[in-house]
Amino acid sequence: MKNSKTVMLVEGAVMIALAAVLSFIKVYKLPWGGSITLLSMLPICLFSIKYGVARGLFVSFVYSLVQMLLDLGEVLSWGLTPEILIACFALDYLLAYTVIGTAGMFRKKKLPGWIAGTAVALLLRLVSHFISGVFIWHSFGELWDGFSTENEYIYSLLYNGSYMLPEIIFTVIGAAILFSVPQTKKLLSPVSE
Repeated sequence: MKNSKTVMLVEGAVMIALAAVLSFIKVYKLPWGGSITLLSMLPICLFSIKYGVARGLFVSFVYSLVQMLLDLGEVLSWGLTPEILIACFALDYLLAYTVIGTAGMFRKKKLPGWIAGTAVALLLRLVSHFISGVFIWHSFGELWDGFSTENEYIYSLLYNGSYMLPEIIFTVIGAAILFSVPQTKKLLSPVSE
């Protein structure tokens, strides 16, 4: 029993470290935050699928703190008021990255549940960024050359969707590939709680 807890803690630490390293590999970066990374959320999703939502939420919360610390210098350079800074950290970091831990919600449903759980968890992250865009940033204006909107809901959906939807698709494909390989499927399969 003690050995299995140690293994779980080590796996959680390794997945957090792997996710942090992968977050540095940016395929595309937007000017006001957000980027498409090299499957940076996949390790946290895999941990949640293997060990369950409660443990997944703990690991993803630690990951949210790591991401917040990694981006601290950039966020502080934006000149935000203390209230906006706290709201940004709460919605764009703590909540947005912690919800990734819900990926294990359908873990007992095998491959379809693993894929669905990953997709739902990452959609929850998109919702967190969307809410932040609307209620904290009140964003509107030009998104791309020749396209602008005065509607902050549309702006937030398009801005956050432009990096989160590809990230969701790539992560779901990555999870499907990993779970289709017999060796990794055995290694990543859920353990009993």
